[in-house]
Amino acid sequence: MKRVGVIGGGQLAWMMADAAQKLGVELVIQTPSQDDPAVSIAKETVFAPVDDATATKILAKKCDIITFENEFVNLQALSDLAEQGVYFRPRLEALAPLLDKYHQRCYLRDLGLPVPQFFPFDEVENIKSKIEYLGFPVVLKSRRHGYDGQGTFIIQNFATLQQKLSDETITKTFNPSLFLLEEFIPFERELAIIAARSVEGEIVTYPVVETQQEEQVCRRVIAPAQITPNQVAEIQAIAHTLLNSLEVVGIFGIELFISADGKILVNEIAPRTHNSGHFSLDACETSQFEQHLRAVCGFPLGNPALQCAGAVMVNLLGYENSHSDYQSQRQQIAQIPQAHVHWYGKTQSRPGRKLGHVTVLLDDQNQELGSVYANGIAHTIESIWYPR
Repeated sequence: MKRVGVIGGGQLAWMMADAAQKLGVELVIQTPSQDDPAVSIAKETVFAPVDDATATKILAKKCDIITFENEFVNLQALSDLAEQGVYFRPRLEALAPLLDKYHQRCYLRDLGLPVPQFFPFDEVENIKSKIEYLGFPVVLKSRRHGYDGQGTFIIQNFATLQQKLSDETITKTFNPSLFLLEEFIPFERELAIIAARSVEGEIVTYPVVETQQEEQVCRRVIAPAQITPNQVAEIQAIAHTLLNSLEVVGIFGIELFISADGKILVNEIAPRTHNSGHFSLDACETSQFEQHLRAVCGFPLGNPALQCAGAVMVNLLGYENSHSDYQSQRQQIAQIPQAHVHWYGKTQSRPGRKLGHVTVLLDDQNQELGSVYANGIAHTIESIWYPR
């Protein structure tokens, strides 16, 4: 029986549980808190922050392979462990160009993949000329540790830029010298694709999905996205180019923009399972979580195809500070036909926190009604979940 160490104990690790049991894999988790979701499903837990390499060395002694639930790791310290024989999948060299978003942008550009125009954030004098080149609005992004919209700001003018850079709540969390500037893309839609690569170099891709964000946080995912076959092929080609270049073993999530004129641009890369692939738990023959474990364990990859006509996934986000388990709302949502509710078991709610998600499967008749029907389902779920 293989033992897989997972750095990170949030819901992404928690959702590996069923796949691990199916594949005969034991999960050993490194996570800081007893209350983290994956603690309940782990064979063993090493309680430590995810960037604690000393704890990762202990984790390594308990398992065969180490993988990642999130990317907030100390790559240099992990590299020292790799030199001592600790086995990481994906390999650390595949993570190295991606953890810093400026380096990620450079890597994608140098691969010839389409990305927004971007600049590193440096001296104020240079910033003014760069912003004049890009034109307002511009996007200010933290190069590290930004997720779910944190560390990403849409800047409308120089006054707003100065305000953000002097805001202590921002500067305490994000180093102002570690930002990048990029052009604002007035996109028509946001898209994503989940792709997996095996030890042997086989690549499989999941259906391209539409993701709907509010305040830079994913609220809904519609699978499959209603785009042209040529656009699907272009996005699949991007995934193949990236995963082969990095020699990835495991799952990657790739977020993209589609502009009003149909141009595809890469937004960000997540070197792990991803929110845009949660629909696969209920809608696909092989979920992204099973696929990731299959890849990192050296097992044959599974079939990523939809088992239904389509699916709508809605995140259940916190909207208050509370210790409620929202049992009543969850029961009402579960009564929606073909609804599958996944509750992460977090003990504390706060605004914007991902507490669970719901996937509703669509049949051929519903799928023919298109995004209007899908958005109607999402609205029904949200009208139950969020207080009026």
